[in-house]
Amino acid sequence: MKTIPDQIADIKEKLPDLTPTPPGLKAQASSHDLKARLDWGEPGLTIIDARDFESFDKSRITGAAPMPIDELVERAKSSLDSNRDIYIYGETDQQTAEAANLLRAAGFTKVAELKGGIPAWKAIDGPIDGAVEHGTPGPDAYNVFARLQHHAKAQKINK
Repeated sequence: MKTIPDQIADIKEKLPDLTPTPPGLKAQASSHDLKARLDWGEPGLTIIDARDFESFDKSRITGAAPMPIDELVERAKSSLDSNRDIYIYGETDQQTAEAANLLRAAGFTKVAELKGGIPAWKAIDGPIDGAVEHGTPGPDAYNVFARLQHHAKAQKINK
């Protein structure tokens, strides 16, 4: 007769593995694919913005690293491991594909083209940073006294 620990071990072996796993990397990734990985809290990936610095400053996926396409391979080789999961996007899907192909040719093995770029990311309410997204603070933004005066006036009007 088997002992109780042996019986438990036998039963565990017969159970299916139902441990959920995050979605894997695809060569052509949608915004939903990237968001699903981020929602898992999986830090083992890098998001690269291959657009120019001006576009990056205006609007970008939160956490994306700026690596303009003309400096992409040099920057990536100096800062990333060649087998790191990389999601890359550009101004257009064509620029995204070009940037991804440059990385693949440079020896990066896990590169996903983020289809639709910023517009697709915004469409699923993905987190965005940049000057256009958050606006530029006005001259009174840091003037606490002026803001308190404005608040007091607004309270009088609403009463």
